[in-house]
Amino acid sequence: MKFAKLTLASDYKIGLTDKRIYGSFAEHLGRCIYGGIYDPTHPEADENGFREDVIKLIKELDVPVIRYPGGNFVSGYNWEDGIGPKENRPKRLELAWGTLETNEFGTDEFMAWCKKAGTSPMMAVNLGTRGPDEARQLVEYCNHPGGTYLSDLRKKCGSELPYDVKLWCLGNEMDGPWQMGSKTAVEYGRIAYETSKIMKWTDPSIETVLCGSSGWHMKTFGEWETTALDIAYDQVDYVSMHQYHSNADDYLENFLAKGVETDKFIESVIAALDYAQGKRHSKKRIDISFDEWNVWYHSNGTKFEKWSKAPHILEDIYNFADALVVGTMINSILRHCDRVKIACLAQIVNVIAPIMTEDGGKAWKQTIYYPFYYASKYARGYSLLGLCDTSKYDTKWYSDVPHVDTSAVLSEDGEDLVIFAINRDVDDTIMLETKLCDFEGFRPVEYVALEGYAADDINTKDSEKVVPVNKALPVIDGKMLNLPMKPMSWNMVRLSKKEN
Repeated sequence: MKFAKLTLASDYKIGLTDKRIYGSFAEHLGRCIYGGIYDPTHPEADENGFREDVIKLIKELDVPVIRYPGGNFVSGYNWEDGIGPKENRPKRLELAWGTLETNEFGTDEFMAWCKKAGTSPMMAVNLGTRGPDEARQLVEYCNHPGGTYLSDLRKKCGSELPYDVKLWCLGNEMDGPWQMGSKTAVEYGRIAYETSKIMKWTDPSIETVLCGSSGWHMKTFGEWETTALDIAYDQVDYVSMHQYHSNADDYLENFLAKGVETDKFIESVIAALDYAQGKRHSKKRIDISFDEWNVWYHSNGTKFEKWSKAPHILEDIYNFADALVVGTMINSILRHCDRVKIACLAQIVNVIAPIMTEDGGKAWKQTIYYPFYYASKYARGYSLLGLCDTSKYDTKWYSDVPHVDTSAVLSEDGEDLVIFAINRDVDDTIMLETKLCDFEGFRPVEYVALEGYAADDINTKDSEKVVPVNKALPVIDGKMLNLPMKPMSWNMVRLSKKEN
């Protein structure tokens, strides 16, 4: 058995977590919308066509914000196509993914669905094929109380009250050549500045998200952020970052190390943001919207009929190893919660998602559902700066990868503590010796683990094989809490003063 040491003290706080780090994403892509959250023919659909079995699972995750309608889709989207009588809505060729968009589901349906699902909208505007005027009109449609053409049109379409959308994305991945209307950093900085300006003139209460580079490995990364921010800094509130991890080369130890790259990516974006702030001697600090993150590789290369409606594409079936990597990404977000204020697991259902559905049948939980569920449920409060002394390993891509990856969150009232710990070692059990410096009166109340599965074990509609197990509560000896973590395992222990 190997040993690792974790030291926690309540005074050493990284920051208070923003509930929006437990957000998600719904794009008009594959079966995320049609067949996922919306299916009027399904036996569990409500009067609006919303699948109530899916809503139940989303409510369990307690997702506070969902980004919509894209993604690549938004860069060619005319939002006006998705309002008004459904029989009058135009069918369009959807160029981002090569499918047919019927526009049966649009802005008004999404707002109604958010309300029923207990979440809030994070809207994206089209800065690819359209621009500032269409964006400010959408803000007026959604948020203005009434007395104008667009606000009264919303009322005519069924919503007397404004939607009061607070969070807006200024396009999507605008440096990517795959994006409709992709731009240089200067071109994008200018349109983002003007768009955000007049959107905020329309509703001064909103916040906007500037598109960061599409990925850490893009040639544009870094220079894109600083150039676009140099132009748009005074008009925006966040900068986005996107990251997906892959095990396409089937190298398990390397795949389990991918969370190290998440840490470095976040810290590189922070450096770019702080450089932009320092350059202009600004008191205003811009934070991060990590509005696409996940594991994604299983479904790459999926074949489908072009211009078909809601084809089965990007439907990754996640395995046990994927759940561990998702757990490390969540830990990275928690360890940087002082700067990562929004995060969206991409996506919410069917398309690279924690929830899957069968056409006309049931909905079920993928393996990655569980690390997200437990973090969303219990990791809301002050993220603590834990000091973890652990053995390390090297791979062909990474060096000095910690075998143990941890995060810890203390509730705002100081009465509850949750510790997440992942053992990346594929062979050995590791005893995590946790020193609780000043947590007198705290006692373990729950110990849950994902453990003992093969790396490629999956869940299906017929068998949810990979599920958490409840373990015997660890004992605190003095100030020491010892957790024996099995090889390749995700672990959560909760301690409380309230329940003693």
